[in-house]
Order: sequence, then structure tokens, then C-alpha cells
Amino acid sequence: MSDLSGSLLGQEPQQSTRFIAPDRRANLARQRRMSRRIFTGASLTTLATAGVLGIQTASAEGNWREKEPFTLGIASGDPTSSSVVLWTRLAIDPHVIDGRGGMPNVPVEVRWELASDERFRSIVRRGTETARPEEAHSVHVELEDLPADSEFYYRFRTGRHVSPVGRTLTTPASGSTRNLRMVHLSCSHWEGGWFTAYRRAAEDHPDLVFGLGDYIYEGRPATGKTRTHPGKLCTTLEDYRLRYATYKTDPDLQLLHATAPWIVTWDDHEIQNNWAGEYPTDGVPTDAWVARKIAAEQAYYENMPLRRSSAPTGSSIQLFRRLSWGDLATFHALDTRQYRDLQACHDGGKTWWFEDCEEQTDPSRTLLGDRQEQWLLDGMGESTSTWQLFAQSVFFAKRDGLVGPGATASSDGWDGYRADRDTLVDSWAERGVVNPVVLTGDVHVHYANELKADFDDPGSATRGVELVATSITSGGDGSDTVSNEETIYAENPHIKYIRGRRGYVFSEYSAEELRVDFKTVSAVTTPDAPVSIDRSFVVPAGEPALHEA
Repeated sequence: MSDLSGSLLGQEPQQSTRFIAPDRRANLARQRRMSRRIFTGASLTTLATAGVLGIQTASAEGNWREKEPFTLGIASGDPTSSSVVLWTRLAIDPHVIDGRGGMPNVPVEVRWELASDERFRSIVRRGTETARPEEAHSVHVELEDLPADSEFYYRFRTGRHVSPVGRTLTTPASGSTRNLRMVHLSCSHWEGGWFTAYRRAAEDHPDLVFGLGDYIYEGRPATGKTRTHPGKLCTTLEDYRLRYATYKTDPDLQLLHATAPWIVTWDDHEIQNNWAGEYPTDGVPTDAWVARKIAAEQAYYENMPLRRSSAPTGSSIQLFRRLSWGDLATFHALDTRQYRDLQACHDGGKTWWFEDCEEQTDPSRTLLGDRQEQWLLDGMGESTSTWQLFAQSVFFAKRDGLVGPGATASSDGWDGYRADRDTLVDSWAERGVVNPVVLTGDVHVHYANELKADFDDPGSATRGVELVATSITSGGDGSDTVSNEETIYAENPHIKYIRGRRGYVFSEYSAEELRVDFKTVSAVTTPDAPVSIDRSFVVPAGEPALHEA
């Protein structure tokens, strides 16, 4: 099942290869090979950007063809059983403050190759795309008519320069229930620390990566941090392009992009903290806000492995879409920012936590918007997959932080849009969705939640589970406990696990069960820190409840 479309590029496949999950020894060997290839292909400029970046105001264009253009790495995304997107963006100097990456204001031809082996002895497709200055010299190659359930390797060339090598795949065809290994993650703040969690996730050799938002942070540079943002508060296209270039020079992020295809959606910091629909943080839309939103959407598309169907139009960008993993899983990638009403009980953005705010229960308020909600309900009803995954950004379960009667809840998450949440949870029972799994980021803390038919009644039926990934770096090293943790546990018996360290969530889906590992990195203010499994759960198929493993 796929709600995607694209055009045929390149030649007919010469050879297909059936993807076979490697054993642990082959997995580790492949990771070592992949790491060598990525760093062989990366420029010294890329590797030097692990620290504070120096900002330049100009870059000579006369000899630009002599300089390494693949400093921002490569990526793939949105795989189906017959297609995948390949991405790169040319930048000979990512630190140029005008956001152009030192590239000249002319189109540049980029050649690409897709092979069934890492050494490119068996080329499956090849072709040429044009990297245009009006799209920051980004390239989105949409490949079609590929064999299902196959592993591929890809690279780009321009002039005498060759990019690092990336691994990608097509998903299993309808009828297959082959296991799925995946990670989901969010909230990578450059200034918060080192992106070690990206590298550790790559070492898990996932089939898919779900990026659930806050890929960048838009704020002003701060002092006293592990690393410092370049430039200034992002408000213009040039600002956002520079900020993405900064993040994409990180070698750990580049490694995870080159390891597996990503399915992405956004949250708030891709534009502005806690924006909502047509409203900025303070709730007062202006022409300047609309211009900023348009610029941020353009930069987001330029830097993500998205299809042309997601290219911005006017002041909107199409991000909700549906993909699948054979008959095992359907992925509903949601946009929880662009169509929502202003947060409930808005006070000009001073706080997002309110005690018994009546507006939070207003049935006319929406987080998804009418069009996306109907698309989601229809897609759930049509899916026959064992698992249905909802890839989205903000906290879904009820989270009451007040002791005793009443409740204090966040108006920025689904607690602020309870009618939309009730509609979705009720629909699971009505439409026979027996294994719903909500994937979440945003809150910089690991949570494992059971989703109740009635959150005010702990004895009500459990309809699904929510797996909340902590941040990659946002909030610094974090801690084993979080503030108000005892109250959260006491007032929310459906919340089964909380941890405040940094990391990501690794999960494996089969026809019989979901096994999930909440992984944490010991520190992000220290480079190359180790990772460990902090807690594991099993969710049996047909029984949407968390069982500690």
C-alpha cells in the first residue's frame, strides 16, 4: 500500500538482489565497511565541523569545481516496494553565511548510480539530475520500477568528485510478513552535545529510520555550550539553509543517513518553537511570520529525502503520507503542526501547561485538520497490516502533572486537542485496528505508555501503545530521573516507563510480537560515549499492552 507517486528515471534494472537480513557478524563487518566508505568519501571540511564552526561571508567561485561538493553527505527516504528517493545537496563550503554553501549561482549536473553491491560491480540504474541554485543545489532522485524487498547501494558524482556510498532498500511486497528492524528518534540540538546517538543507531543496522521532528533548532547562538550555532536566529531562507548545512556536516548524522532510508516528519523547531498552524508562538500571525514559514518549508524540503510531491506550494508543504512494509506494517506519517488550531488557553506563549483548561476539551478544536484526519481514518480502515504505526511528533497519551483531583496538562500535545485524540482512539475499535503503535518524539524523555479507551478510567480497555523517544542531544546529558516523575507515575498509571537520558528507540516487529528497546547514551557532552539498553518491552500481536522483557 502506498499513497506515493513518481516518475521513472534511469534504465531498466539489469539485476535485482533479494535482501537477506545479515547475522550479527556480517552486520558488524558491514558497519565497519560502511563507516570506512563514508569517511573516505567525506572531505576534511566535513570532519572538521565536529566542533565550533567558523562563519565566512563569501566563497570564491572561480575554482569551485576543484573543491569537495559532497560535504553535507547523502541520504535516501520514503521507500516503497518498487521505489525510493535518493538525496544530496552540493556545498563546497557549508559555512558561508548566505546559505549558498559556496556554490555558484548556476545549475550543476550530478550523476548518480544505484548498484546491488557495495563496490558497484553490478550497476542497476544510473542517470543524471540537475542541482539548481534556486533549490540550494539539492537533488531528489525518485527511482521507480525497482524489485521489491531488495538492498541497494548508491552514490553521486560531479566533475571528478565522488560522494560517500549509501545503503538503501525497497520494502517487501504485499503478502510478505518479513520482520522489520527500525529506530525512531527526534530532537537533535547542535549546541546540546555530540550526535553520538545517531552513530549508535547506525550500528544497530536498521531497515528504516523514522525522524520525528526537531531535526534542527532555529534559535540564536548560545554561549557555554558543547558546540555553537552559526549565524543568528533563523528567520530567512538563507538562515535556515545555513542551519541545515551546519547539522548535516556532522559525521554521525551522515553515517545514519547513509545506513538506511529515512521516513521524516517535522515538529516545531524546523520553523519556530511551539508554532501552530497559521500562528507563531505568540499567536499573532503577520506577513513576516508567513514569509518566515515559507522560507523554513523550502529549506526543509531542500534538506530532506522527500519526493517532489512534498515540494512546498505557496505557504504549505505536503508531509502526511502512507507507506508500508509488506503486510506486516502500515506507516501513517502525520503532520501535527501545519493544520492545528492555536494551542488551548493561549496566553501569548508564556506557558504551555494549564490546569483544567476547558478549551482543551472543545470538540471543534483540531490538531490534524479535517482533511488529514479523514485521510487517516480512511487509511486505517483499508489497511490489513498486522501493525499500524502512527509516526508523529507530540505526546499522545494523557500526562497529568497535578497531584489529586483536577489535572495539569500540556496544551501543545494531544492533551490540548482531546477531541481529536478521542476520535482516533475510538476509531481503532470501530475499524478493527488491533495493533496500533504511536511513535513520538518532542519531549526529550523516554516514555512507554499504554493508550486507554478512557484515560480517566485506568480499568478501561487498552487500545494501543505509545513509544516516546527521548532526544538525540536536546537538554544536554539529561539524567536517569525527571522532575515530577513520582507524580507522573502516580497520576498516570498508563505510563509504564520514564527515563531522562539521551538516545533513541530501537524496535523489531514480527507477525507475533513487537519488541522494543529504549536505548540511552551515557553522555552527549562527551564524544563517542557508549550506548546501552535501559529498558525493553514486548507487545504481543493482538494484545496491545506493554510487558517488560
